Amino acid sequence: MGRDVPALVFTREDRRRYREKMHTCLDVLAQMLRESTFESERPRVGLEIELNLVDDDGLPAMRNTEVLQAIADPAWDSELGRFNLEINIPPRELTTGGPGAWEQAIRDALNHAEDRASAVGAHLIMIGILPTLGEDDVGEAALSGDPRYRLLNEQIFAARGEDLRIVVDGEERLSTYADTITPEAACTSTQFHLQVSPKEFADYWNAAQAIAGVQIALAANSPYLFGRELWRETRIPLFEQATDTRPVEIKAQGVRPRVWFGERWITSVFDLFEENVRYFPALLPLCDDEDPRLLHEDGRAPELGELTLHNGTIYRWNRPVYAVTDSGPHLRIENRVLPAGPTVSDTIANGAFYYGLTRALVDEDRPVWSRMSFAAAEENLHTAARDGIDARLYWPGVGEAPVTELVLRRLLPLAHRGLELAGMDTAWREPLLGIIEQRCVTGRNGALWQAETVHQLEKGSSTDRREALRRMTRSYMDYMHLNAAAHTWPVD
Repeated sequence: MGRDVPALVFTREDRRRYREKMHTCLDVLAQMLRESTFESERPRVGLEIELNLVDDDGLPAMRNTEVLQAIADPAWDSELGRFNLEINIPPRELTTGGPGAWEQAIRDALNHAEDRASAVGAHLIMIGILPTLGEDDVGEAALSGDPRYRLLNEQIFAARGEDLRIVVDGEERLSTYADTITPEAACTSTQFHLQVSPKEFADYWNAAQAIAGVQIALAANSPYLFGRELWRETRIPLFEQATDTRPVEIKAQGVRPRVWFGERWITSVFDLFEENVRYFPALLPLCDDEDPRLLHEDGRAPELGELTLHNGTIYRWNRPVYAVTDSGPHLRIENRVLPAGPTVSDTIANGAFYYGLTRALVDEDRPVWSRMSFAAAEENLHTAARDGIDARLYWPGVGEAPVTELVLRRLLPLAHRGLELAGMDTAWREPLLGIIEQRCVTGRNGALWQAETVHQLEKGSSTDRREALRRMTRSYMDYMHLNAAAHTWPVD
């Protein structure tokens, strides 16, 4: 969904041609998979971070155009809302540069952007949902100026035929309607990329699905939305609802949602792309001039533009990605479950846990997905989003257990083993996974700190919720810049 698209009206002919072209792309992809023509000798990892923009008071700043102009770096791009930005960190091999190299590169990029943003009256904050965001901040005027977002908004509401209903029952209750998809912009995430070979793709995707709930529980950082305390990771239910093209009657018929965990373990990456074409109508039926069959027959890598554009409008929590670079076509998994923040050190620790644990699970003789139902993995995801680090999750051979005990006793040793298999020595592993360990020992993460700080502010003075959220957000930004992991943050 990163490409620019023109503002236009789609015809029935456009949709027919697009469907035919997608099936052609799917056929070519199947042939490429049989021939093993993908780059996989030097697998790399990558990272995208979505951020919010605030003013000096910690309130939303609708200034992404001015901030992007000030940063003037192609690694940065707009996101759905005018209060959002995204940075794409260059891909690298996991063990490149030694301990701290990746973290320092990210911090340097963010600090540079913050300096440029502050010059135009804005500041960057890495947080799952901006606590000071109000319902009045997510109207149509908050949509970014790029035509692709307005076109996507039009197509989702054309498919839906009515306003979006957003309902979240948590510590408090939110029930509201939206006439644009801009509430989705409240969801800012960290996206870890992992390049894998076609042969290994299914195993790595299955492993990522199996641990999604654990990831969310440990890293939850989105307890507030529109002034209400909801789930510990409110991004999950909000994102599921804010891009839903289905009215109530269509849901009742069992039509799949576009924000989707999936419904089964897979045996090939082809399963996911084939499901995309089979289950989901096109939102943006834009055909390009490429003939993928001719290119493939000529020995060149096709872009498969229609298939990849369609894939970008289906929001799997672990999304398959096909891409072509100078070194050829490759496949990767885009892990999308985690919120942004709280700090770069937390982010890198989350990445180490994800990369290490998936590697170890893939290496096991009896895979976890052969011992765990897919429905249990999905239930873990929603339980973790609701309860955060206090969640009790299911794991094969353990049953239902507190996520902190599950990680300390079973999963953290596996993550160490996976990173060791990837070539990461103890001196590098210990500081990274030590953050995960201490989160579990203390039972603290970003979501808990946010909630406790707001409760303290409300209890200790006549501060109302709006002011408490603003003051908490300002304190959050101070600690974020110190880059001390969130489990160490004091409650002021």
